[in-house]
Amino acid sequence: MVNQANRTQMMRALFALREQILSGEFKPGERMSELPLVERLGVSRTPLRLALASLEHEGLLRLLPAGGYVVREFTQADMRQAIEIRGVLEGTACRFAAEQGASRRDLRALRAINDQIAPLVHRADYESFERYVALNGEFHKRLIKMAHSPLLERTLDTVLSLPFATPNALVLQHAQLPESREILIVAHRQHLWLVDAISNREGSRADNVAREHARLSLTNLEIVLSRRGLLEQVPGASLLALDGELDSA
Repeated sequence: MVNQANRTQMMRALFALREQILSGEFKPGERMSELPLVERLGVSRTPLRLALASLEHEGLLRLLPAGGYVVREFTQADMRQAIEIRGVLEGTACRFAAEQGASRRDLRALRAINDQIAPLVHRADYESFERYVALNGEFHKRLIKMAHSPLLERTLDTVLSLPFATPNALVLQHAQLPESREILIVAHRQHLWLVDAISNREGSRADNVAREHARLSLTNLEIVLSRRGLLEQVPGASLLALDGELDSA
């Protein structure tokens, strides 16, 4: 059983390593050697090993057959599949929420969040995009909680730990692009449709809308992949194996 001191060190190591991997301090294929990491992070070996195992479970590290871990490389197919799987899980969560019957309080909260989002999707300034990201994250978190399924939440958390998989992963990187603002307008409408479907207990409709909503992230992904400068700003971009050359626009 892990004692409290080891757990505290493990969490510190986990957060630090995750951030350092996503920021590019470790490269794909690089071996995560224990002794240098112990010195680097200021933790003992037991919590470090627990942190490495957790990152392997999340998918950021790969366990070697002979033991030890290396940083995982992601393909564009990995990214697309992660977004598709997120859509399936979020769709299931929305269907659960609709079929169980959402409380008036939850529905009011979703509508209030979406009302705050409404003016932001028509603005081009960076501050509005930052506010959009915060509200959009809040909207999605509340949707998942409304499913009342801890198992679904845990499964979705695993997917969301992967680079590029979250609903907000690619928004801020292209805040000034007209095509991205158009996508946000569509996303806002889909939020409205989701709330309406859940309110009317239309499980299949809620599921389908949520899946289509996640697919907007695929459109955002294509935009980012076509612009090297934007891609380099995305956390986890250094882990991506690019298929061919990207446009320099």
